[in-house]
Amino acid sequence: MSEPTLDIPLISVLPFALLLTCIAVLPLAAPHFWEKNRNKALVAAVLAAPIAAWLLRVEPHSLLYTAEEYLAFIALLGSLFVVAGGIHLGGDLRASPRNNTLILGVGGILASVIGTTGASMVLIRLLLRTNQERDNTSHLPLFFILIVSNCGGLLTPLGDPPLFLGYLRGVPFFWTLRLWPVWVLVLGYLLSIFYWLDRRAYARETPLALRADQVAATPLRVQGSLNLLLLLGIVVAVFFPTPWRELAMLALSVISVVFGAKAPRRKNEFTFSPIIEVAVLFMGIFVTMVPALELLRAHGAQLGLRDPWQFFLVTGGLSSVLDNAPTYLTFLSAAQGLGLPADLVGVTARHLTAISVGAVLMGANTYIGNGPNFMVKAIAEEAGYKTFDFVRYAGLATALLAPVYALIVLWLRAG
Repeated sequence: MSEPTLDIPLISVLPFALLLTCIAVLPLAAPHFWEKNRNKALVAAVLAAPIAAWLLRVEPHSLLYTAEEYLAFIALLGSLFVVAGGIHLGGDLRASPRNNTLILGVGGILASVIGTTGASMVLIRLLLRTNQERDNTSHLPLFFILIVSNCGGLLTPLGDPPLFLGYLRGVPFFWTLRLWPVWVLVLGYLLSIFYWLDRRAYARETPLALRADQVAATPLRVQGSLNLLLLLGIVVAVFFPTPWRELAMLALSVISVVFGAKAPRRKNEFTFSPIIEVAVLFMGIFVTMVPALELLRAHGAQLGLRDPWQFFLVTGGLSSVLDNAPTYLTFLSAAQGLGLPADLVGVTARHLTAISVGAVLMGANTYIGNGPNFMVKAIAEEAGYKTFDFVRYAGLATALLAPVYALIVLWLRAG
């Protein structure tokens, strides 16, 4: 089904801008209000209702298209979240720099297979449990968010929500595999920096802490093996047409909850709250962003953005302070409005590369750039770990990734 084209008044973009502003500001300005999913749903519904009513009147097919896209999006995220939540990695490894680096490296690979949310759910508690006897650990949640919750998801549409939205818009599933040089660069760089920092931190540990870690070490064990097969089923289901794709993912999620072992979910402290939050917010985002995307598609050339490196910086910069999924679609639409040679989905391959890499990598710059970021922070704090506040995290994450961003800009400008 091709997306309809609308004649859009400028004021219709206001609900989309307000919703993104709420997502960025309210977690900081009104945390107690925003922590309730009911309130998030209320804000999203109030802002989306006028646009939904208007679309229903002037172009109902556009609203139907948006609903289909939303259901496909939330079916993937929801099924990965539910099934991965039924897998528990038990045990307590020795908290050596080598083992910590291996956990993060495996997470960076898994992020492109079961999604950044799924990989974060599976591995964060193992990393925290492994290092619970150590004292110098504030860098662990930071690098976990950078590697597992963000940058590792660059290789496939399963990895990060922006890339799956691109897949729903017509980007071939395996196209993102061509981003592997950037994936190798950023993961190799971050893992090397982490190993160096963790060795320095490990050297400052007291003999008492190191002995306690050695005594507590127990072998790694996996619980919830049925869910490993179900994850494979989700990967296969991605290639089904609508609605069979979504029905298959729903069925696999139900099988996981009903027939999967209950102990792994209990040990993971699994709740549906995080995915409900994503579902209600993105329901509002998908509806309210229709006018914005259509305006950008029609007038993208007037923004002054033309070169791929510019799209990389602007897409990434906004992905740092807004959710990276709608930001990806916003600037994909802007690039489509340039009238450049259409290698795929109405843009050049170079522009699509810049937008994809910017959205995924720079979603790591703040706690609000990508869904798993705040989740990992909260889990680490519950486990007794010290985490960086919003401003310090943003400064450290951006500074750590700045050399990679500079290399990507030079590469895009050279092309």
